[in-house]
Amino acid sequence: MTSIDPFGRTDKLDEAMLEALVVRFEARGKHPLFAGMLREYLDAMHIDSAGTILDMGCGTGLVARAIASRPEFSGRVIGIDISSHLVTAAERLAHEEGIAERVEFRIGDTRTLEDADATFDAVVAHTLLSHVEEPLSVVTEAARVLRPGGMLGIFDGDYASLTFGHQDPDKGKAYDEALISAVVTNPHVMRQMPRLLSQAGLTLVTSFAHVLSEVGTADFWSSAIEAYRRLIPKTGVMTKEETDVWAEGLHSDSQKGVFFGSSNYYSYVARRP
Repeated sequence: MTSIDPFGRTDKLDEAMLEALVVRFEARGKHPLFAGMLREYLDAMHIDSAGTILDMGCGTGLVARAIASRPEFSGRVIGIDISSHLVTAAERLAHEEGIAERVEFRIGDTRTLEDADATFDAVVAHTLLSHVEEPLSVVTEAARVLRPGGMLGIFDGDYASLTFGHQDPDKGKAYDEALISAVVTNPHVMRQMPRLLSQAGLTLVTSFAHVLSEVGTADFWSSAIEAYRRLIPKTGVMTKEETDVWAEGLHSDSQKGVFFGSSNYYSYVARRP
């Protein structure tokens, strides 16, 4: 069955939806909690010592730009994404931040990379694998283009755990299930990652687990709710009217101080032997 997940088919979205994704990616990536999780696994990869890095499914280039901006990093980052719109946004943002000479962005498919074997010192796949239908193909490609001893960092949400509070628990559960089916292709993929890494011939070095929860008021989840409000009706899982009711209810909960939103996130760092 073809996925309806808009995050996994950004090469087929209209400009309005893509701009909604740009806003969400940047807001999410710059949030202190999310930025901290990124720094944590990049440090574990010893990313500053890598000369060449591939950012798979780079989106707006947030991770590539974060690496290039690290004070001790002197290498080069190449970002690849299937969406020409997102690649253009990544190039623009890199220029605005004054780091364009250290990053390069290309249009391409992470399942079938054009790069030769053993090209990169490090590879990063940040919030990618939950949105592809065949995650093993992406992990295998990452392993192929890594040099022996090279490091792979994978980060994503365990979106099977994504949930928002609702005054009616049964209705809240139905909303959660509709949301997950609309915006995530593989909600359990991070639970499968140890096996996928092993199947790709990689050695697990370390992992990190986080619960990103907001109780009372929404901050991190506010931009997600607004992005989902625009994206969900396009998938056909809920109508615009239903999605508006869902989103307004969560914003109202935040204003009243009774909001609840939560998801687990995991990072994996692996090495190519």
